[in-house]
Order: sequence, then structure tokens, then C-alpha cells
Amino acid sequence: MKVYIIHENTVWLEPIRAALQAEAVEFGEYDLSRGQILEIEKAPPAGVFFNRMSPSAHTRGNAHAPAYALAVLNWLEAHQRRVVNGSMALHLEMSKTQQYLLLEHAGIKTPKSLIILGKDQLMNLTLPYPFILKPNRGGKGAGVTLIKDAAALQSIIDSAEDSIDGIWIAQEYIRARDGFVTRAEFIDGQFVYAVRIDASGGFDLCPADACAIGDQFCAVGAQSKFEVLQNFSSPLIERYEQFLKQQSIEVAGIEFIENASGDVYTYDVNVNTNYNQKAEGDSLIKAYEVLAKFLKRLSLG
Repeated sequence: MKVYIIHENTVWLEPIRAALQAEAVEFGEYDLSRGQILEIEKAPPAGVFFNRMSPSAHTRGNAHAPAYALAVLNWLEAHQRRVVNGSMALHLEMSKTQQYLLLEHAGIKTPKSLIILGKDQLMNLTLPYPFILKPNRGGKGAGVTLIKDAAALQSIIDSAEDSIDGIWIAQEYIRARDGFVTRAEFIDGQFVYAVRIDASGGFDLCPADACAIGDQFCAVGAQSKFEVLQNFSSPLIERYEQFLKQQSIEVAGIEFIENASGDVYTYDVNVNTNYNQKAEGDSLIKAYEVLAKFLKRLSLG
């Protein structure tokens, strides 16, 4: 069967295309950055469909693409097509609020968070300074800010655009132990490797600063901030795998942070994950290869 990739950002697909070509996988694309017409009474083509819709689509002028992608995924699921990261995964990707609620329900600790509707409520927050302010629907760290005092908060209220869905999250500031955070990558619901991220440069904030690096994580090229950890182990890995299975998510990156006291907080589930090939270095594990082989197995039935 053919593999179809649902996306709105062709740049992020370049390494996936290369990996699929190397595995001789026939593939096509549903590029939702352009106008589309979906005839729902028609059956989708036979194939495997890989959802790569990004919550940061609005930063590229594609604000309505995620909602349209949800319609496409519902159409595919109604016709019982094989979908990797389907509608449940997209719902989770589009809402940090939902991520934190479900992580906490699964017994996975997250930073203390307040969910706010409307910028006019931000001055009523009770979190001590400094704290992190982030939009509910983000991506690439867009809109994530360290709020150090009331003046900084007022500046955001006066100048920043409202979040894309009107919802904000105020989150306790977690200072990363040794200035690093960790991202665990999963493919086919199984742990692939962990990446150590230098969170000390550029942004003086955690847990959101790794997200705020944004395109550095997504770009293919030399990035000294990222290092694939060899032989990484943590009790969290099994719990993350269970969580992803419960949420019907097969491909994801999950980020967590450890403070000076050794307390670990999970702060991001990235269903539209990318891999830094330079950081993989001499590692025998190449995540895009693992992803392509996974999709190939599915396509072969």
C-alpha cells in the first residue's frame, strides 16, 4: 500500500521523503497549506496515512489547516483506513491543557499550571514570579515567555496578540538541573532514544525554553544544543509508552525537566516530532530510518 503524509509544512518533510525513498516506499502527500476540497461521500484511497499536522501552522499563514486536518482524519477513520497519529493525537497536539490534564491523570507529574481564558484575566494570576506564560496552542515555542515581574506581565497584556484559541497557560518556573532538559523519542509507540538539550543559552527559562528554540530542533544541520544520549534509561520511559498507547499515539517526542532536587516534570508531548540528524552523529540509531522502516512495515500489511 502507498503511504500518504498529511502536513502543511513541506520543509519539515524533506528528511522523511529521503528516508522513505531510501526504503523504496511509495508515498504521496496531502499538503493542507493549499486550498482543498474533500468529497466525504467518496472513499479514501487504500493506504497508510501519517498525520504530520503541526500546531504552529498559524505561524506560517495556515491557521485553518489543523481544523481541516481533523476533518480529513475523521474521514479516514470513518472509512477504517490505517492512520498513524489520528484524530486523538491531533487533539492532544493542539492543546497543552489537554496534555497536562491527561499526563496528570496518568500519574505523570507536570509543572503547576493555571488555565486562563482571555488576556484580561492574566493580571489575576496567583503564581509567584517568575513564571512561564504560554499559549494553549503553540508549536516552535511561539509566544512562550518568562514573566519575571508584574511589569513584564503588563507588557504582554498590552502588546502581545491573543493566543490562537484565546486560552493561555501560566506555569511554574522550573530551573533545569545543570541547564539541560531531555526529550525522549518514540516510534511505533516504542522508545528510540533520548536527546539532551542545552537550555541555558538564548532563553533564560524552563520548562519552555527548549520549545522556544523552535526551528533549531526542526532544522537538519549542525546544532550543538542537542546530543543523543547513549544507553539512556529512566523509569519514565515505560510510563510514557503506556501513556502514548492509551492516547493512540505512535510517533512522538516527550520533553521533561529535572530540577536541582531531582524532581522530574513532563512539560510537552510533541506529536509532530522532528529529529536532529547532526545530533545523532555516529549513533547506530537514525530516527528517520526507524520511522521509514515503521511506515514501510505498515504499508506491506
